[in-house]
Amino acid sequence: MREPGPHVVVFSSLFPSRMQPGAGLFIRERMFRVGRQLPLCVVAPTPWFPLQGLLARFKPGFRPGAPRFEQQSAHEVWFPRFFSLPGLLKRLDGLSMALAAWPRLRALKRAGRLDLIDAHFGYPDGYAATLLGRWLGVPVCITLRGTETRHAKDLALAPLLRQALLRADRVFAVSASLAAVAHGLGVPAERVQVVGNGVDLDKFTPQPQPSARQRLGLPEGVPVLVTVGGLVERKGFHRVMACLPALRRRFPGLVYLVVGGPSLEGDWTARLHKLSDELGLGETVRFLGPLPPQALSAVLSAADVFVLATRNEGWANVLLEAMACGLPVVTTDVGGNKEVVSDPALGIVVPFDDEQQLHDALADALARPWNRQAIRAHAAANTWDQRVQTLLGAFKRLAAR
Repeated sequence: MREPGPHVVVFSSLFPSRMQPGAGLFIRERMFRVGRQLPLCVVAPTPWFPLQGLLARFKPGFRPGAPRFEQQSAHEVWFPRFFSLPGLLKRLDGLSMALAAWPRLRALKRAGRLDLIDAHFGYPDGYAATLLGRWLGVPVCITLRGTETRHAKDLALAPLLRQALLRADRVFAVSASLAAVAHGLGVPAERVQVVGNGVDLDKFTPQPQPSARQRLGLPEGVPVLVTVGGLVERKGFHRVMACLPALRRRFPGLVYLVVGGPSLEGDWTARLHKLSDELGLGETVRFLGPLPPQALSAVLSAADVFVLATRNEGWANVLLEAMACGLPVVTTDVGGNKEVVSDPALGIVVPFDDEQQLHDALADALARPWNRQAIRAHAAANTWDQRVQTLLGAFKRLAAR
């Protein structure tokens, strides 16, 4: 039953649409659950500049854009365009985003539908949200999701990020490592709260491995690794592939399932196919392309080990999703990964960009008998519903104050 208030406006430039169905799913998963109990709508500013369409001809997938408006699960989602030159004048993106979103948020405020702005990512989104909060006289909370680690080291953007976090009425962080970034920028500890991502156990549940493999054309008995993520440098598919020739000698018939496609960060599809050819991996690497969440359980259930050799993460939701399907995880010691893989019984965490340790961890994980029920139980202790209850209490206190 939806409660009468407060009215929450979710503010994030990363949000799914029919033109970018895979963008920001973790934000929608979290906030639409909040929307089951509080009135909620979304304003998702979209970067734009006059020659954008021309540039997209030479760089396929670049800024695919968004519709002006969508209705998603009974929630209204607006996509106002804000001026942003790619790679240039990033210090102005926050102000530009705020100015573009101002008419919509002002209309919501006048209609009695704005009591709190819930922003995601510290800059430019959080910075823009705190400007809007000042202009409209409403509280603002910001959730840190991973880009803040990089921005805090950027001489141009760090002051803007710091300003946004100090202006915010509340700062959420999806991991303790990101909370530490906020503390390092001078945000008092009492204004920062860690609220991790969660997992939907109805969408991610183990399926019988033989039938899951049959649907994918995989033989029974062969070792199977899987990674799910955008095909970009950061996610580290190439780092896993570098380990495969040696792993195949120990694990004949080894298969590596690559699930994902281009993202807003870029597109390494051609590069990864080329690397597979150069390493002579042949049938070892199988590119499955991007898949909707409802199709992932079968792929994860077909595998033996999930691996994410990532360069940076806030809280990688996909790790919990793999665990919900009973998979042990091998991942790198960056961001909040160690907080998700918090026990050796759940997987192995290795130093970033250490090929030998990654190889050894994968070999260990493939050979070790794991308690998959215990891994599933860990995921079950980290559902979205638990996170949402924490957020509901915080939103009500902020709006009342």
